[in-house]
Amino acid sequence: MEEMTLKTEIQVAQLSELTDTDRQLIEMAIEATNRSYAPYSHFHVGAALMLENGKTFIGCNQENAAFPAGICAERSAIFAAGALYPDQPVVALAITARNAKGELIDEPASPCGTCRQVIIETETRFKHPVRILLYGRKHTYVINGIKQLMPLAFTEF
Repeated sequence: MEEMTLKTEIQVAQLSELTDTDRQLIEMAIEATNRSYAPYSHFHVGAALMLENGKTFIGCNQENAAFPAGICAERSAIFAAGALYPDQPVVALAITARNAKGELIDEPASPCGTCRQVIIETETRFKHPVRILLYGRKHTYVINGIKQLMPLAFTEF
């Protein structure tokens, strides 16, 4: 039997080290947390993305008592963008969250498995990696493509 090691590359940055565009997307994601409907988890997630044409979209989690009828912030933003601009690749996606106290989280939150798969499908569809910004008050994780979080994804891209 052979052993295989998988490597993930994630940059850890302070907000001041990011580009103006990255900071703007993070601010939009933070604002989107205020629109979240999370009466069950009390975990308010916001996402903001930018398409290749420069258009931006936000999304936030929307929970429902009939699980899993809700939707995550990442998917709500990606699906909204895809509905209006089906031929535009997503170039960047920022994600952040607030806890039950309404405070922004200290450590970045990572997308769930379903959202990771949707991001993989988005990258595969457009043959273009998505720059992912996971924001926490202490630092931001900068990830160049979802395969860094899901290296054994089933895709050809």
